[in-house]
Amino acid sequence: MADENKNYLVDIQHEKLSFFTPAGEVRALNDVTLHMREGEVLGIVGESGSGKSVTAYSIMGLTAENGRIMDGTVTFNGHRIDKMSEKELRHIRGKEVSIIFQDPMTSLNPVWTIGNQIEEAIKLHTDKKGAEATARARELLTLVGINEPDKRLKQYPHELSGGMRQRVMIAIALACEPKLLIADEPTTALDVTIQAQILELMQELKRKLGMGIIMITHDLGVVASMCD
Repeated sequence: MADENKNYLVDIQHEKLSFFTPAGEVRALNDVTLHMREGEVLGIVGESGSGKSVTAYSIMGLTAENGRIMDGTVTFNGHRIDKMSEKELRHIRGKEVSIIFQDPMTSLNPVWTIGNQIEEAIKLHTDKKGAEATARARELLTLVGINEPDKRLKQYPHELSGGMRQRVMIAIALACEPKLLIADEPTTALDVTIQAQILELMQELKRKLGMGIIMITHDLGVVASMCD
């Protein structure tokens, strides 16, 4: 990592990324450069199909099997993402960088309880098991403002409201207190009142945990209220 980039949590320089399909090469990103420091909130704004999510996902090495970084560098927390193997990337996903997807109903497993899904993330990336993992899951639900956490741990996704499901997704993403949280249009599927609550929650968590956030959105109101 170059000396001048040492203060950056994320440093993308001239990234070019393509997807290779039966119809040929699709150039998704062409010369993208951005950077952010620890604890900052960076907004990536643009219309559908402009490459917002692809840019953010490339920080986690999530470019799909047919996606490839063709040029430039992607550095996160001192790691050269464009040089790492899939095995190496699995060690940082969830632990150092996590993601909140747009639609929690399709991201949560409908046949697993909320407790099982949060505990899976905890067991995967920490040394907590059994009762310790359950206690941490309960703590995370309380952190994201869900009432009656013991009851919620035993419930399934369809038993919760949209706002609660999104809070569960945030709890899973925060299981290992990552340095960076990628929020992929986290309020799109929610009504306006719940949107405001989720954005307020994320700002509060940023203050408490000191993590950086990349906010992927096409909503300039979200950018105005959240981003540095």
